[in-house]
Amino acid sequence: MRRFISGLVLGAGASSRFGQPKQLLPFRRTTLLGWVIGQAERATGLDEVIVVLGRAADEIRERVDFGNAKAVENPVFGEGCASSYRAGLGAIDSESDAVMIILGDQPGVSPEIIDRVAQEWRQTERRIAIASYRGRRGHPMLFAKSLFDKLIELHGDKAAWKIVDANPDLICEVALDLSFPEDIDTLEDFERLRVAEQNTRR
Repeated sequence: MRRFISGLVLGAGASSRFGQPKQLLPFRRTTLLGWVIGQAERATGLDEVIVVLGRAADEIRERVDFGNAKAVENPVFGEGCASSYRAGLGAIDSESDAVMIILGDQPGVSPEIIDRVAQEWRQTERRIAIASYRGRRGHPMLFAKSLFDKLIELHGDKAAWKIVDANPDLICEVALDLSFPEDIDTLEDFERLRVAEQNTRR
């Protein structure tokens, strides 16, 4: 029987370096967050998609296409991504065997990448699966149900890395011969992404 994986899209960031919700930036005829949600929804390796919202949640709900994904709110999003893990884990299916963490500001993570991480975890007994882009570890990363309590106990930003760093023997590293999908943290990052997109289409 196929093990159930919940996709957890983190879209609760405060966008403090933008001055506007970066989740709503225009990207490929949708929004930045809408694109990431769409990528997760297209991934056959996920059994459900949960999107965690924080700042500007009402505006984001109005303007973002969530498809079949379920949106939940993190009322303490200012406390870092660990608080979004708690909000997301509180909303996943009770039968879920694992959660895959996907960053809402990382549009380069394709359905194929998500599916590779899901597939390799389902074929291993390891409790953590993590994407590795030509040797550089990044998202998405997946944690088995036995680690949910540890995720809930975390605090601050980059919190899941604490579990990864402390448990090397639990990790299945998914090797991908792909460039690292950068986060969109600043307007410069976004402009760089737009230029790269335009060049790709030429």
